[in-house]
Amino acid sequence: MTTLTVKLGERSYPIFIQPSLLSQGNKLADYIKTDKAVLVTNDLVDPLYSQTIIASLPDIKIDKIVIADGEQHKNLASFEHVITQLLNMSAARDTTLIALGGGVIGDLTGFVAASFQRGMPFIQIPTTLLSQVDSSVGGKTAVNHPLGKNMIGAFYQPKAVFIDTKTLQTLPAKEFSAGMAEVIKYGIIYDKAFFEWLEQNTAQLISQDVDALQYAIARCCEIKAEIVAIDERESGLRALLNLGHTFGHAIEAEQGYGNWLHGEAVAAGMVLAAKAGQMKGWMQTEEVQRVIALIEAFALPITPPTDMGYDTFMQHMVHDKKVQAGKLNYIIPKAIGEAIVTPELDETLLKNLLN
Repeated sequence: MTTLTVKLGERSYPIFIQPSLLSQGNKLADYIKTDKAVLVTNDLVDPLYSQTIIASLPDIKIDKIVIADGEQHKNLASFEHVITQLLNMSAARDTTLIALGGGVIGDLTGFVAASFQRGMPFIQIPTTLLSQVDSSVGGKTAVNHPLGKNMIGAFYQPKAVFIDTKTLQTLPAKEFSAGMAEVIKYGIIYDKAFFEWLEQNTAQLISQDVDALQYAIARCCEIKAEIVAIDERESGLRALLNLGHTFGHAIEAEQGYGNWLHGEAVAAGMVLAAKAGQMKGWMQTEEVQRVIALIEAFALPITPPTDMGYDTFMQHMVHDKKVQAGKLNYIIPKAIGEAIVTPELDETLLKNLLN
């Protein structure tokens, strides 16, 4: 087992990474302080893993809330539905919520946990690659608004994160590829050696080699934990984790949530960011080509939808959370392993990039 710690003083918490971790209820029970918990999951994950968790916790009464699968359900209606269910179950401030699923379930459950009676404990059990390497760690919780992704939410940390790598065996290939976008992101922004390792181990990752997956997931969580410990509320360094997301969120909002997977939109966004870095004279052409080649190797899109140009992108990006003092900040790679936050993409450059 790999065990990491997100170091946030008294709010520090562990990340456990191991195949078949879901059946080890004794470890999970250590993070449930009363004899009552509520499992929040979706209708795809529920029949696969809920019973394993419930059976592994015989001394804890577990109620269950199941919502429909998909990004289009990450909204205030689902938030209110979960709150209503909790009230009907007589859940209390000391009831532990268990988020079992991908990024939608983790983000939604975390926001409910932050809000219900002003805060209740929750545990993340991510079952998709994207949620294992990114969204389950760091305490960003939110739901979407029709005008923008993750516009309504809170910073609220879980008590623990349990990553069972075997859950990836039931993940559709398209979802696995989407998760790889976030994996590649860490190499581009922070760790050149990891990017090179990904180039060398593409086949092993696609075939879901156990050791390769364990290493990749652990390295991503390690980088994220390091960044979150330094900048929990995204006032500086943590913004780098949004590489590809400014363009990507615009794609998701314009195309309709769920039509482009989050990771697919981020992949196209990362290519745009790399090309912007090249246009600024920061990133070498050869490095941009390596970024494109690695993204393509995992069957991810390298161009945005053909019906989106400068005007459409800007219409969505003005709502981006990285707008400060009326200026939109972009995360742009300067080289593989190094990125910066900058407002210095002028209209001419953006029109050449996006049209």
